[in-house]
Amino acid sequence: MLNRKNVGSKERIARVIGGCLTIWCGLVPLHATALGLAIAGVGVVSMATGAIRYCPACAIAGRKPIDND
Repeated sequence: MLNRKNVGSKERIARVIGGCLTIWCGLVPLHATALGLAIAGVGVVSMATGAIRYCPACAIAGRKPIDND
């Protein structure tokens, strides 16, 4: 992988679960309106960063890579 991991195990689980809930909230209660789709998009990004264990925003902020996890 080109980038080192900067998302730990507990944070990874939280990002995936939070992303799923955010997608659900954007699509079901808001009936997939424009705002709902935007919120669901945020959930997709959150799930993706949890799945690949790398967050570009955290890297820009200077977060150190995870060595052992």
